[in-house]
Amino acid sequence: MRFHALRNITATTCVVATVAECTVLHVASYSGNVTTFDLKRNDKGIYSLATLGVTNGSAPQASWLELDAKKKTVYGLDEAWSTPNGTITVYSNKKNVLEISKKYTTLAGAVSTIVYNGGKALAVAHYGAQALTTWSIAANDGALSNIGNFIFSTPPGPVPQQDKSHPHEALVDPTDSYILVPDLGSDLLRTFAINAADSKLRELTPFKVPAGSGPRHGSFYTPACKPGPGKCLAANKENTYFFLVSELANTVSSYKVTYGKDGLGFTLVSSSGIYGNVSTPTGAAAAEGILSPDNKFFHTTGRNAPFLTTPNPDSANTTALASDAIQTWAIDAATGKLTFQGSYPAGGVTPRQFSINAKGDMAAVGLQTTGRLVILKRDIASGAFGAVLASVEGLGGVTTSIWDEGNPRYAPLA
Repeated sequence: MRFHALRNITATTCVVATVAECTVLHVASYSGNVTTFDLKRNDKGIYSLATLGVTNGSAPQASWLELDAKKKTVYGLDEAWSTPNGTITVYSNKKNVLEISKKYTTLAGAVSTIVYNGGKALAVAHYGAQALTTWSIAANDGALSNIGNFIFSTPPGPVPQQDKSHPHEALVDPTDSYILVPDLGSDLLRTFAINAADSKLRELTPFKVPAGSGPRHGSFYTPACKPGPGKCLAANKENTYFFLVSELANTVSSYKVTYGKDGLGFTLVSSSGIYGNVSTPTGAAAAEGILSPDNKFFHTTGRNAPFLTTPNPDSANTTALASDAIQTWAIDAATGKLTFQGSYPAGGVTPRQFSINAKGDMAAVGLQTTGRLVILKRDIASGAFGAVLASVEGLGGVTTSIWDEGNPRYAPLA
């Protein structure tokens, strides 16, 4: 690994008195490693990253990390490209360093997971295995038990990449009553009702999105709540929206969500090319979509189209590096409409996933092709992304970077 900080300040540990602020991040990579970093800001305002610990080879193709802050547990997935089975690894957080607690065999191609039903269960989307699996979580030690597998055989979409069903993410609605799964291969939003008594799911009629669009990731939105699953909106269901990022069409869309006796309904509010005021570059592939912590912006990323540049981490080299884009969309709280605000350098190539800290002034971006983790400055008021505050090179194909700040999901806004 190669570490870089603004002005190349040497990293120090959080216990050193000169450190004004420090935050823990967990990062997964297709190299097979899950690494925990310390992001520090010293009394001069200079940021740096240091390694707290590395869990080597726990997941040969580590594809996703999901934090259960209440249990101080992280769930990690192995996508398992060339084997018939993948794994779910349960990591315990020991003084901000992850240790393998338990490991479970599951279907191959696991790419996303979410905790649901008040922390009682886990849902996993399997891109390769055309499936959604569900697992109960033991209250005492976080042990998992499989409670259901859904294997999909729906006809695929018309685009060559849509050779079969490809579930790409598992999401929970704001009432913690439904699981939503964007299926990139079949152009569907698959919906499942949660049985609160035993956490089992009941499959409902899926919602069809435009043919060939390839729905990938998204976020539920309501003006009254911060991002994440919970029961904040049980009494305010009429004011819920869903923002969808579609990989193949390179679009970002907003849907009005309705709650009915047969499940969730979706009505299109707005849809735009993910590059906003720039024509979609050839070969582009939209990736991530997340809400800002203050619920005012939706942020997206595009891959395979590095039309921007970012400063070289080597201070002796003035040649700028190619960079994909990270975008900002303003949310109209009254209508759910998304309005493009701008594109900014993501810090390198292939920003598969990114996350924003609880304060909202920094983003951790994992760059799969560049093999880099960058911490970007973020302006809270405008939602714009700015300078690289710190970075680490040589991580392999970075897939996920999450902040371990212990902040709850879907807490009511003050």
